[in-house]
Amino acid sequence: MTTPQEELLPGTRRALLHRIAVAQAEGRAPSMVAAVVRGGETVWHGSRTSVDGHGPDENVQYRIGSITKTFTAVLVMRLRDEGALDLGDPLEKYLPGTGAGEATIAQLLAHTAGLAAESPAPWWERTPGVLRPGLGDVLGEQPLVHPVGRRFHYSNPGFTLLGALVEELRGAPWEEVLRREVLEPLGLDRTSGRPQAPHAGGWAVHPWADVMLPEPAEDLGRMAPAGQLWSTTGDLARFAVFLAQGDPRVLSAESLLEMRTPAAPPEAPDVADGYAYGLGLEVRRQGERLLVGHSGSLPGFLACLTMSVEDDVAAVVLANCTSGPLLATAAADLVRIVAEAEPRIPEPWRPMREVDQAVLELAGQWYWGTYGFALRLTADGLVSLEPLSGKGRRSRFKANGDGSWTGLEGYYAGELLKAVRRPDGTVSHLDLGSFVFTRQPYGEEASVPGGVDPDGWRGIG
Repeated sequence: MTTPQEELLPGTRRALLHRIAVAQAEGRAPSMVAAVVRGGETVWHGSRTSVDGHGPDENVQYRIGSITKTFTAVLVMRLRDEGALDLGDPLEKYLPGTGAGEATIAQLLAHTAGLAAESPAPWWERTPGVLRPGLGDVLGEQPLVHPVGRRFHYSNPGFTLLGALVEELRGAPWEEVLRREVLEPLGLDRTSGRPQAPHAGGWAVHPWADVMLPEPAEDLGRMAPAGQLWSTTGDLARFAVFLAQGDPRVLSAESLLEMRTPAAPPEAPDVADGYAYGLGLEVRRQGERLLVGHSGSLPGFLACLTMSVEDDVAAVVLANCTSGPLLATAAADLVRIVAEAEPRIPEPWRPMREVDQAVLELAGQWYWGTYGFALRLTADGLVSLEPLSGKGRRSRFKANGDGSWTGLEGYYAGELLKAVRRPDGTVSHLDLGSFVFTRQPYGEEASVPGGVDPDGWRGIG
């Protein structure tokens, strides 16, 4: 349900329209359509077009290219959550004989499987999928161009293999499974494998003249799980809400967080650009803002979905041209405009309903050697450990029910935190993955590895 655009301030709405107007004009796009989501609802929609008196709305389909990969990744994660597969399983376990079976499912999702970026000639995006009827036709005689698991190398054939995996385990075509398990539950009625009216036509714009050439819209066949889908800003706005919040009918918030977490070692230029890849999702750093989503392109179309989970703002931008406008930049700017002009209003602070006194006594200042940390209890039942300097290793920890906690992020993700108590029940120190945290720097009362000099702290004398 689209909320009234008046929910955004007039100045914000004008700034959003100005941004896509600049993108459409400078990028020379035949048309461009965009939407902004805040608080789980679409709060703005805008479009620009070269056709007088006509502007695409949130129901006009555009081809979304590689945003399709995120949909395919959701299907794979559903299979994982059901126990039908493990992300560490080699592909060979389910699809033997591909020549790429050494790669794991996680490596395929993260583009670290060593596969080629494209299928063998002719160029798959501009030729019929019937030219590549089998997986061997998609992979070619030498599927691997890098050692498996060694580097990030974006691969379209890799997601063809994931689509084939879905078909093998579900016993049904990829698109049928997608519609039944994702599109219908989320109400994405205007997302489909083939274009459905009203839809935009795809165009190539001459790089040195203001003239256009129609692009073919081929059925990609086996390559469909990598880039086949057509969708709308309305549907993709709803999909963005799902990617941020989860939906128990499709995929949990925890599994989506896993998808949004970088999983591939970035190349050196990617580090400089602030780019990483998760499991079917791109992660970008724009200034101080972390953006997650996916871009897409096929001849005649460009697409981008991006969101800042922290700001609770997402943007979708679609255009019907092969090249020109930088949609990832435009979409990031739409998020920034709303986040800065109308920052998210935090929920009211509320105290905890109840507290375990044995945990409460752990709150406060601790030292790992001479490094100061603060341990805090939060209303969501977690504990956090943060450096007093504001910089350094930090993590939240969830309770295990036995007096210990497991790290959720950063250096301490998966590591065990526990309070070590003396025979009389008082706390001696904290143990975090063998690190000893004491109430005072190198506290003598605790079992500090290597011991503490018996003469204690001293000056120069």
